[in-house]
Amino acid sequence: MTLVSHRRRTASAAVAALAMTGLAAPAASASPRPGAGAACNATGFCEDFESQTGTTPAGRWTTAVANCSGTGTATVDSTVAHTGTKSVRVTGRAGYCNHAFAGTALPALPATGDLYVRFWVRHTTALPAQHVTFAALKDPNDNGKDLRMGGQNKALQWNRESDDATLPAQSPAGVALSTPLPVNTWTCLEFRLGRAAGRLDTWMNGTLVTGLVVDGTPTQDVDQQWLARGGWRPAPTDLRLGWESYGEGDDTLWYDDVAVGTARNGCA
Repeated sequence: MTLVSHRRRTASAAVAALAMTGLAAPAASASPRPGAGAACNATGFCEDFESQTGTTPAGRWTTAVANCSGTGTATVDSTVAHTGTKSVRVTGRAGYCNHAFAGTALPALPATGDLYVRFWVRHTTALPAQHVTFAALKDPNDNGKDLRMGGQNKALQWNRESDDATLPAQSPAGVALSTPLPVNTWTCLEFRLGRAAGRLDTWMNGTLVTGLVVDGTPTQDVDQQWLARGGWRPAPTDLRLGWESYGEGDDTLWYDDVAVGTARNGCA
């Protein structure tokens, strides 16, 4: 089966998923779902935040934000965790200057080949209609601009800061090939950057999200816009987990069990 046909066959399921908007009251603490582990291949680094001793992320992690700062915060939380007893909590507020991230440089990874990132995230508020970011990677190959993972039109999306290209396209058909980010539960997000060929794959809880794939063949409503500017070859130098809103959108998020390397870790 081709990727294009797979995308079409999954559109109806994704449309149904977009209808999920019910919110439960946030829990004071959380346990991982049965079978949801935190495996980590040591091809880069693994982080479960258990070694953090204060309330400000430390060690490899920093909380500096670019350009301006406001009311958003990133702290170590000892009440909510995916595994163990600690996570990073981000209190995100609407408006760009209220952005907040816990970030780390990626200096020890090979400069070429595939880059895999996995993290577990839990949040309290459904993704809004307007654009938000909850993970960002600075890309010197793209004039130092960010490759941004987040949401728009209430579903997951990628956004390339340099030209505002989105993945998928923000048409009804494109959005239908993405999926919401569930609230009040731990969700495993993974992505692979094929740095040599400019490819991108994205999984949620181990399942490929067909609207979040750049496969080198332009597909209408998915990666046609993304590929219209040729020569995209990402080479990120950092990873930042947090919250950045460009209009509406407060949210509280927790991050745990991060894995970065040259091999896929999966969610179990």
